[in-house]
Amino acid sequence: MTLVEQAFSSSGILAKVLNGYSPRQAQIDMAIDVERAIAQKSCLIVEAGTGTGKTFAYLIPSLLSEKKVIISTGTKNLQEQLYHKDIPLIRNAMATNTQIALLKGRANYLCIYRLELYVKERGQLDAAMLTDFVKIRTWATSTRSGDIGEIVDVAEDSGIFPYVTSTTDNCLAKDCPNFDDCYLVQARKKAIEADVLVVNHHLFFADMALKDTGFGELIPKADVVIFDEAHQIPDIASEYFGDAFSTKQILDLCSDVMQIYKTTLTDVKQLGRAAEKCQKAAQEFRLLFFHDPERGNWREKYAQPRFKQAFAALKTDLDFLYQVIKLCISRNEAIDNCYDRAVDILAKYDIMANVDIDGMSFWYETTRRHVVLHLTPLSVADKFSDYIAKSEAGWVFTSATLAVNGGFEHFSQQLGLNIAKTKAATLLVDSPFDYQAQSQLIVPRYLPAAQHHSRALALAELAIPLITASKGACFLLFTSYRMLNQVADILAEKIESPLLVQGRMSKGLLLAAFIENPQAILLATASFWEGVDVRGDKLTCVIIDKLPFASPDDPMLQARCEDVRRRGGDPFAEIQLPQAVIALKQGVGRLIRDVTDQGVMVICDDRLVNRPYGEVFLKSLPTMKRSRDITQASEFLTSLSK
Repeated sequence: MTLVEQAFSSSGILAKVLNGYSPRQAQIDMAIDVERAIAQKSCLIVEAGTGTGKTFAYLIPSLLSEKKVIISTGTKNLQEQLYHKDIPLIRNAMATNTQIALLKGRANYLCIYRLELYVKERGQLDAAMLTDFVKIRTWATSTRSGDIGEIVDVAEDSGIFPYVTSTTDNCLAKDCPNFDDCYLVQARKKAIEADVLVVNHHLFFADMALKDTGFGELIPKADVVIFDEAHQIPDIASEYFGDAFSTKQILDLCSDVMQIYKTTLTDVKQLGRAAEKCQKAAQEFRLLFFHDPERGNWREKYAQPRFKQAFAALKTDLDFLYQVIKLCISRNEAIDNCYDRAVDILAKYDIMANVDIDGMSFWYETTRRHVVLHLTPLSVADKFSDYIAKSEAGWVFTSATLAVNGGFEHFSQQLGLNIAKTKAATLLVDSPFDYQAQSQLIVPRYLPAAQHHSRALALAELAIPLITASKGACFLLFTSYRMLNQVADILAEKIESPLLVQGRMSKGLLLAAFIENPQAILLATASFWEGVDVRGDKLTCVIIDKLPFASPDDPMLQARCEDVRRRGGDPFAEIQLPQAVIALKQGVGRLIRDVTDQGVMVICDDRLVNRPYGEVFLKSLPTMKRSRDITQASEFLTSLSK
């Protein structure tokens, strides 16, 4: 028996720290394959169903290997759980001195320089932001890590955080007067010294893209790299191997230049004028787009004269600001930093003006205040597979949702893990839950079509008896905010249960309120389809409004589909269907989280049963007891709540 097998035995490491532990063959199989990938410096793809215990299945072989390990997660919550709970539990049971570290992106750390800068400029802040600013200043006197996640009495989406954290653009790095005390620098030092480092996917790929340009290194070289929630990786990797030009970068630059003019370079009046002029041009460029946030094809927009002219006018004002800043070089570190940022923004502008590059998607997205132009590669397979081949490390990719119809082709092709030099081993480990006994899958009949004017009313009326039967404890998950808000408005008039609606408070507060109030109903979109863990009778019913196919208007999807067509492939089979299957598996995974959980999953889309591709979805989902009878679902829920 190997050390890994011994660790999972009835007298091993887990038995010492987990009450009621009993060995599970699926968990042991995964751990053995992880151990092999580490020893052979090879790749492994594992789909481990909910309840398998995949976290310990990769942690124990990693810690036993005594090698440098990086674990990358999909969310900050999972990062925190690994760092504060799971890894210490195993490390203490093994009685080792393994050093662990947690590293987040720079926006998660207090910037002492910027905090002190805005102490002098409180007049810029509105009343709510000023209140939050005072709380942060108080916390700043006692924090040791500088991690803003410690601040519990300031909302996650507070507008104050950009004022007290840094970006890669405005960070002064070694020129900063507070460099020696910088919390981010301290966190990076701990990361370099650690045996096990916990990061998130965005940080990992930001660092990987940085290495690709030949610049600094945020994440140290490792012998083992493990991706948990690996289904998120292809899209995140594409984002970081591309480029972006944002009006927010311009407005932040203008704001900082005006700040410098008002405080230290008051003799250079052109600084203030140039910054105000550029600020106005960026705001006017945003006004050309629809008021509501949207995504679209930048190539098509750029072909329209009014967009091309406004973009050219923006370049003129950026150039003017650049020239004025250039005259002030060496006056102080802050203006030198602004000069570097202006150069970088102008370079990104030129990239976005050259829309004829092949193999790339040019697209835009807007928020209420900003426009971001993106250049994204249609495939990262070659670059990522080369990176893996040169790394001389073991790589593990795991999630509860990687396989489509029992195979891993979709995931492996996206990352080049099907190429000979990085050919990955695969393992599909089923969940230990008895879905037939614990759950029901309902596909209702006779619902109006997705775009029909009475669709929202029909969904609300379908949900009401289920909400009544479950006495709350219900998620309604939507593929669009439009349908979410329509159904929420109807339910508000028809039921007395408290409604928790995404967009009306932060995600953390929504989830806490749902768990605290057993009668609550939560209505949400994409961000609640995954990474949400509600167990027991707190959640007994999940209703999904339709199959989560990506919007056909999505510019990245359009570009990838066109690329597949040019190669003679079928975009629906190769891209749209696999993506929707994985998204649906995530949504369905919210219902049964433990061996004692019971509940009903309702998917309001009869394409599951009357389209040929519906079989692909059904084969990819847990083997729940199926029905089309809502009454049967209500009876089952009523029996649970007695």
